[in-house]
Amino acid sequence: MIVGLVRETRVGERRVALIPASVRRLTERGHRVIVEHAAGDQSHFPDGAYVAAGAQIAFTAAEVIDRSELLVKVERPTLEEFSQMHPHQVVMGFMHLAVARRGEIEQALQESITTIGCEIIETADGALPVLEPMSEIAGPMAIAIASHLLRSTSGGRGILLGGAPGIPPARVVILGAGVVGTWAARAALAAGASTQCFDIDLGKLRRLHLAAPGAITRLSDPPLLADAVAGADVVIGAILIRGERAPLLVTRAMVEAMRPGSVIVDVSIDQGGCVETSRPTTLNDPVFVHHGVLHYAVPNMTADIAHTASMVISQLFLPYALEIADAGVEGALARQPDLARGVFTHAGYCTHAALAERWQRPYQELHALLGQERRVTV
Repeated sequence: MIVGLVRETRVGERRVALIPASVRRLTERGHRVIVEHAAGDQSHFPDGAYVAAGAQIAFTAAEVIDRSELLVKVERPTLEEFSQMHPHQVVMGFMHLAVARRGEIEQALQESITTIGCEIIETADGALPVLEPMSEIAGPMAIAIASHLLRSTSGGRGILLGGAPGIPPARVVILGAGVVGTWAARAALAAGASTQCFDIDLGKLRRLHLAAPGAITRLSDPPLLADAVAGADVVIGAILIRGERAPLLVTRAMVEAMRPGSVIVDVSIDQGGCVETSRPTTLNDPVFVHHGVLHYAVPNMTADIAHTASMVISQLFLPYALEIADAGVEGALARQPDLARGVFTHAGYCTHAALAERWQRPYQELHALLGQERRVTV
């Protein structure tokens, strides 16, 4: 199979989906890999390393897209990239189609493109094997970013997360007790902050309590949440509903009740955000202020540690890319239920129910499109 790797073009995106070591694994299995010139430069993986791994270098993204059967990306294709793709092509990456533009969805359906959202690849026990390791990075990053923004020179309240002798620590409120929330809580506690975590899932709160002893865990309730947010120095939005837009838990009124110089880091912004006043920002201009409250809402925040993030992404993407390249997309989807759960569109249909409902497009279960009988687990 011909596998394509293009340079990411969204603002501030520095990561690359496959590093040279992963490309070597593909070429050793007999697959051809075409890499756009300078695709890995911003994450410090030069063209020469890809050539040494057996890849061919192309000088335009259009050439890579035209020649490849499987396109591997970090972020979903832009509308221009979708328009360059050919029928029945396969693209995998962090698609986040719940917050995509309608034109991107329409183009994927019109060309019968198979879109695989690595963020919704799911194991039988409900784990998200690609997204979770990235969330383990994003959680501590969110606390580090908040700590920086609290400084006076950043426009923050001029306080230290851990306080000082005789001075109380900062108050951190985390929305969501999943992977991002848990790792954020650990980082906040390590910095000495007073840390509260809210969720509607008692099981997640129990797991966070064990992983981050010292964090205060609370079942989410609007009045309690409003009080906590009003008194917080830092609010971390870490809500995830697989494949769907994040719910708005923090209202405009709740934000406007916070003290000037407080900080919101909305990690959920890649799925639309869980704070009403949030809007996507970029690494080039990551912060805006609403009613005195600093908002950081960068959807691709780990692009700021592009070398490390690219290595993690490549390790996570590679097994699925190999499976598709070895068996073809339909063979891979038939053999790998985890991968099949990550498919948003295939053969001109939405195969993810929430996506079809959001965009009012025809829905078809993937197993029917693959000619498979439903597997029933007893």
